[in-house]
Amino acid sequence: MEQATVTTVVIAEVRGVTRDFQGGGGIVHVLKGIDLTIQPGEFVTLRGRSGSGKTTLINIIIGLDNPTQGQVFILGHDLSKMGENERARLRRESIGMMFQNAHLFPSLTALENVEIPLRLANVAQAQRNKQARAALERVGLGRRMRHRGLELSGGEQQRVALARALVHEPRFLIADEPTGNLDSLTGRDITNLLREITHQTQIGMLIATHDPVIVEASDRVVRIQDGRVLEE
Repeated sequence: MEQATVTTVVIAEVRGVTRDFQGGGGIVHVLKGIDLTIQPGEFVTLRGRSGSGKTTLINIIIGLDNPTQGQVFILGHDLSKMGENERARLRRESIGMMFQNAHLFPSLTALENVEIPLRLANVAQAQRNKQARAALERVGLGRRMRHRGLELSGGEQQRVALARALVHEPRFLIADEPTGNLDSLTGRDITNLLREITHQTQIGMLIATHDPVIVEASDRVVRIQDGRVLEE
């Protein structure tokens, strides 16, 4: 009896993406034929100088901007064939985002902050409470879930931000300088947590960073230079 073939869906695939902007002195070519693939369970770091195009590439990957040329596929979906509402739904259901600043509501508890994406998705109260608790437990903040944002340390706030990014169980997580505001020890803890979650849950992880600790922990490092991606 033949065994069934298991097909693994690529998390993200960028094919020949360019991005041009009209500047005061003419057209600026920010991205020049970017090719990038992220597989399930892969922890990928994106490096590059300020102004190299990291943020532009991320915005294109999550569908907030359109390439001048090329295609982007997220979990098999061609973003060029999706409308704004469809892209928003894809982000809401399948992509988690984490930034340098935690962006917590200081007057809300950690639990309430993590529940926010589920509220926006109209998830029932009992279910969103259950998912938010589980997400906070996953990042080691089960005992702090009733503390308000302003009562948490910087590292704890970033853990809440990570729990919020994971609460809807995304397939793809993108982080932009997630350890940029943390001391080295706390940054290492967050890095280890990100790597552990990536490998345990088999989500795809793309992190734009200058942090050498994250770079060292990565499965793969890519660098944007002169508008192109280079493997390190």
